[in-house]
Amino acid sequence: MWDYQIWKLIAIALIFFMQAGFAMCEAGFTRAKNTGNITMKNLMDFCLGTVTFILIGGPILCAENAIAGGMFGEVGQVYKNMFGDGADWVGWTDFIFNLVFCATTATIVSGAMAERTNFKAYCIYSMIISAIVYPVEAYWNWGVGNNGWLQQLAENWGLLDDGTAQGFIDLSGSCSIHMVGGLTALIGAWMVGPRIGKYVRDENGKVVKINAIQGHNILMGALGVFILWFGWYGFNPAACTKWDGYEGMGQVFMTTTVSAALSTVTVMMITWIKNKKPDVSMSLNGSLAGLVAITAGCSRVDLIGAIAIGVIAGIILTFGVEFFDKVCHIDDPVGAVSVHFLNGVWGTLACGLFATNTGLFYGGGFAQLGIQAIGVVSVCAWTAAWAFGVFGVMKLIKRKDGVTPFLRATPEEEIRGLDITEHGLETAYAGFQMAPQSFDYSDAVNQVEGTVPVSEAIDVKTMPDVDNIKPGDNVITKIEIVCKERMFEALKTELMNIGITGMTVSHVMGCGLQKGAPEYYRGIKVEPTLLPKIQVDIVVANVPASKVIETARKVLYTGHIGDGKIFVYNCLDVIKVRTGETGKEALVDVE
Repeated sequence: MWDYQIWKLIAIALIFFMQAGFAMCEAGFTRAKNTGNITMKNLMDFCLGTVTFILIGGPILCAENAIAGGMFGEVGQVYKNMFGDGADWVGWTDFIFNLVFCATTATIVSGAMAERTNFKAYCIYSMIISAIVYPVEAYWNWGVGNNGWLQQLAENWGLLDDGTAQGFIDLSGSCSIHMVGGLTALIGAWMVGPRIGKYVRDENGKVVKINAIQGHNILMGALGVFILWFGWYGFNPAACTKWDGYEGMGQVFMTTTVSAALSTVTVMMITWIKNKKPDVSMSLNGSLAGLVAITAGCSRVDLIGAIAIGVIAGIILTFGVEFFDKVCHIDDPVGAVSVHFLNGVWGTLACGLFATNTGLFYGGGFAQLGIQAIGVVSVCAWTAAWAFGVFGVMKLIKRKDGVTPFLRATPEEEIRGLDITEHGLETAYAGFQMAPQSFDYSDAVNQVEGTVPVSEAIDVKTMPDVDNIKPGDNVITKIEIVCKERMFEALKTELMNIGITGMTVSHVMGCGLQKGAPEYYRGIKVEPTLLPKIQVDIVVANVPASKVIETARKVLYTGHIGDGKIFVYNCLDVIKVRTGETGKEALVDVE
């Protein structure tokens, strides 16, 4: 008894450590400007989840006496055991065990909705998952004394006596944890919408181009996957009550390892054949897909079953990611939906095929597969109802701008990055300069959100009297525009629309004190630091300088201090080196 309890506490620690894996995997697969936000979300998944699980979720899941046909349990005794006079509950190990499982369910959603979700909204739905969604459906499967209605199906239908079926098989949560988190992630990613710049649409709204928004640190993502794999050696065998033999820890370690490895190899081979090179990030997703798929039946399948489950998990993962991205146009930055939802469903159903005692391929007939299918459908229905309800309300509620749903970050917040806008964190990598990504944000950034006048937001320095300059006047003007990196694509497009076909673009670093609220890190005011900017140099003669200036101001203006600066100079002459032409003639093929 004691050795089992000690092992279970060790497993709890391993499962908790998986939070670090989720955080690193999600951060590595997304952009650097959101690393702090992702770290905060994965931290609060567990901490807020702990609060709500203690107050609401835990008593629901740990209730002993089933009511309503095994849909719920009586929670009163649990509260008394936890908070009553002289409370000394013997079930604390199981309580914490269920708590860390609950936190895993909540954190899955974070990856699919990363980089564009309002932090307040995230905290709310994370707490709802921990308070209601997970505890109720987990009780159906893991209720104390197997009192949940899913576990009672085989007995109620008289299938236990003839050995054609067991209760619902989901040892460690392919269904109750991963499928639930993955389905919530799918609905959330669809309802919050894609990241700005991910899909390019024509005037009819049809997607004509899909941009690959690469993660900023594949090594961090890989380390996260290795940590998750390591944590799975606590996640899957935690419920085992013996060391070896059927349903023993040795069997679970073996099936877990084999399924993950075979899934990874499968994904590598498919991407190698399709893309002519093996895909690193997809192969990492393949490892997680194999782990998710084997989680339900890890103690009930043999080596052959583990191999089959892993191979099919890799196939599902590869084509699932492409289906959601290219066909459904649902933006899932880390592949969470394909990893957790699709393979959660597959892993749960696979128990009805490969369970050595009752599986279809082992002579058990269709009874076990039917029970598994009923579990999948019922848990999906419960989860989807809550997800659509919660996210739907959050979409109806508008933020202060009256346009952006409460569920989503504003365009300005998303483009600048959630680190600085949500948490006042200038960068998660102080001292490092990150490479800019060039997406056309013009549809989003033209929204004016601030109240700072144009003259303050975008300074025009040493501006000559250019308003009276007309085409044909023998005047040459150099215009230097300094702006934020994310604004360049929109600026370039608009300048070309007014006839500017040549420009010199440089990456520069800017440093200066700006008006407005200071930012703080760990309570200390952040001093001015070098920030990456774009400098665009243009020389014009036939295009009026005033037109260039007004176009730039219109594109760059968002109503905030620091939108940009424009410097205007009179040029004495321009000389084209190749032909020796001077003056306006030297600019003919540039403007």
